[in-house]
Amino acid sequence: QVQLVESGGGLVQNGGSLTLSCAASGRTISNSAMGWFRQAPGKEREFVAAISWSGGDTYYAVSVKGRFTISRDNAKNTVYLQMNSLKPEDTAVYYCAAPSRPVMSARVSEYRDWGQGTQVTVSS
Repeated sequence: QVQLVESGGGLVQNGGSLTLSCAASGRTISNSAMGWFRQAPGKEREFVAAISWSGGDTYYAVSVKGRFTISRDNAKNTVYLQMNSLKPEDTAVYYCAAPSRPVMSARVSEYRDWGQGTQVTVSS
């Protein structure tokens, strides 16, 4: 099992940027895909982005494609989510997750290990 800790959330204005980090401990994540999800109040948790173990392949939700960039530094056992052109509808708690199988997936059910989340609030 891996422990995941997200950081970098906060309050930002409409159109602003934030970079989230997800630091892993307990085991290496360098041989596994990783994902970012988010959950807004009263809504189900939804997929945001995923990245392959090497970082060579990425996959995004339609709602964030072109604005968000997922990346990783395997030497630091860390995954990042760069968020640009933020909108009020991006407001949510953002979670980092490691899948049960080491492949990219957009399904919540495919992920076994989750961080505690970090709040992102975009003001209008």
